[in-house]
Amino acid sequence: MAEVFVIAEAGVNHNGDIDLALRLCEAAREAGADAVKFQTFRAEDLVVPGAPTAAYQQRQTGEQDQFSMLRKLELSPEQHEQLLRHCQRIGIEFFSTPFSIAAVDMLVRLGVRRVKLPSGEITHRALVERAAATQLPLILSTGMATMDEIREALTWVQAARGHTREVTVLHCTSAYPASDGALNLRAIPVMASALALPVGYSDHSVGIEASLAAVSLGATVIEKHLTLDTTLPGPDHAASLEPSAFAAMVAGIRRISAMLGEARKEPVPEERDAARVARRSIVAAVDIPAGAALRPEMIACRRPATGIAPREWDRAVGSVAREPIPAGTVLQWDLLQVP
Repeated sequence: MAEVFVIAEAGVNHNGDIDLALRLCEAAREAGADAVKFQTFRAEDLVVPGAPTAAYQQRQTGEQDQFSMLRKLELSPEQHEQLLRHCQRIGIEFFSTPFSIAAVDMLVRLGVRRVKLPSGEITHRALVERAAATQLPLILSTGMATMDEIREALTWVQAARGHTREVTVLHCTSAYPASDGALNLRAIPVMASALALPVGYSDHSVGIEASLAAVSLGATVIEKHLTLDTTLPGPDHAASLEPSAFAAMVAGIRRISAMLGEARKEPVPEERDAARVARRSIVAAVDIPAGAALRPEMIACRRPATGIAPREWDRAVGSVAREPIPAGTVLQWDLLQVP
């Protein structure tokens, strides 16, 4: 099984501070994430002045005006390049979520290796098409979306790039934080079967349990918010993991991935010794003289599994001892003459 790709969603948890953003990159690498992801937008390209903030954003920031909140959380092109270079130096992949066509183009020029579109943009046809046309691996989050809306977005992807290879769809519940009852993790295998695409999980729940469960259900990508401190001001910190918890999540994901193995049932090498000592063989229950035909009361099934298997009982009964066989002997076919 391919290893799960773990994304540390730094998002806007830098609070507009490039030094904090750089520290988030380091924390993501130290926690074992495969990539750290930010968000690329300009407030004026995204919302109109006076647009309201979501309830969770108001709770965390006190901001009533979404435009004003987002303006403080922008990263400049120069800061994007600084983050990319820093990630290259410390050994973690950098990429970002574009919220405009210009942002897609800027990230491509910067040299990112993949593009991720957020749930809110799944109905934004022009943006989906531009992201798909880059031919970069594409991650499409599906919070708030119906299956029909997901399929529609994938038709735009197909039209723009000529295929849907290297497209991963993320199951997501767009609530911050999302309650346990709203997660609907069983949608992951359903989506994978219906769409015939890899499906991951963008986790907005509290704790690490949902991400671990998602991996057990077949998620190939896990995205989770990372913060240095959940008490910092900002819209997403409270629904994020601090570095130690993020590292625990990654360790759990790696372990569960190893546990899942392959989608087939067969003995593994570690079971060979157990099979030898835990299974049984046909053995002599009494002393059997040479030339005697074996009757059921003369044999039994006992451990270890180093001789004739119990499944061969009917064949063993009636066979003739080639030589004297002491009681307790594990029977082998070369001791017997089969009629």
